[in-house]
Amino acid sequence: MRETVDIVVSGGGIAGLTAAAAFGSQGYSVLCVDPTPPVMAEADPSSDLRTTAFLQPSVKILETAGLWHRFAAHATPLQVMRIVDAGGDTHEPRVSHDFNAADISDQPFGWNLPNWLLRRECVARLEELPNVTFRPGVGTKSLLTRETAALIGLSDGTSVSARLLVAADGRNSPMRAALGIGVRTTRFGQKALAFAVTHPMPHDNVSTEIHRSGGPFTLVPLPDRDGKPCSAIVWMETGPEVARLAALPDAEFEAEMNIRSCGVLGELRLATRRTVWPIISQIAERFNGERTALMAEAAHVVPPIGAQGLNMSLADLTALVDLATPDNLGSAEMLRAYHRRRYPDVALRVAGVGMLNRASMIAAQPMRDMRARMLDMMYSTSPVRHALMKMGIGVS
Repeated sequence: MRETVDIVVSGGGIAGLTAAAAFGSQGYSVLCVDPTPPVMAEADPSSDLRTTAFLQPSVKILETAGLWHRFAAHATPLQVMRIVDAGGDTHEPRVSHDFNAADISDQPFGWNLPNWLLRRECVARLEELPNVTFRPGVGTKSLLTRETAALIGLSDGTSVSARLLVAADGRNSPMRAALGIGVRTTRFGQKALAFAVTHPMPHDNVSTEIHRSGGPFTLVPLPDRDGKPCSAIVWMETGPEVARLAALPDAEFEAEMNIRSCGVLGELRLATRRTVWPIISQIAERFNGERTALMAEAAHVVPPIGAQGLNMSLADLTALVDLATPDNLGSAEMLRAYHRRRYPDVALRVAGVGMLNRASMIAAQPMRDMRARMLDMMYSTSPVRHALMKMGIGVS
């Protein structure tokens, strides 16, 4: 027996769950599936300890999805982005500049939340929508597209017909592969450590990115933890160095972490376990197939710099929701328009973030000195500084 829905969302990550909530809130019948049930508690050994900063333009689609009021109660504002260059002979800040959202807006740059909490709130929202079904533990297994519908075979043996398939099933997307859409992948030889820390000095809603070599060391504000200021850290380094750091006992790891942090928030103490994530850059050849839209990491992957990743995914979703109508849902015209709207912006951001990442990896001292001079130059010119801030958060 074949089920029929308006939309199938393949992928139950934050992007896929948000897509199901957004389309469900618009009245479409939606089935969302993912072979791996979402982990929704920080203490779970497999929980995602990364955080996501939602930039200003993402709030509108989250409101459309009925999610923003759920997220806002747990969100920490990001008012200032502080860039620190510590690329001198010693692990000391030698250049530090603040990019303040007040220079361009009456709102913060964005709001930061833990990924495990986002999944919890997304699933709770889907349970409120009678026209949305979420089936964790069930994945998409096969795809046959026709001019009028996508026929999706699920891992539990059932078959579903949908007018639109939203492939939000990750960087190794099986639905993208089924459509024969290729990808261009760049590997940086990096991995990232993600974890949370407490510290004696308040973060004052400042996100701090420290550059030396190997990749940025970024501290992002979180709510206080056990009465102490708390931040999430993403520490990017070469693969072998991350493997070495991940294997250190806590005390030795904390010692190295405090050297790398340059003491900007005082002595850091681990508040969670350490998790390791691969770093790549990737973009699909196209974001549309017959009756199918690629979004999120099925379409693009960037290193975790400048909070671009999930915000690009939500820009994908915004475009899809804007272009969809009950009459044209999943049509070739709608999907071509989606590709035209999103591909140029995504290609620009993938290239830009890749360049920033390579600059952050520089080890040679003369090149690190040049990087520090470039930061000074960008900051000292107000029009350039303001333009960079607006481009970074995606506002005109």
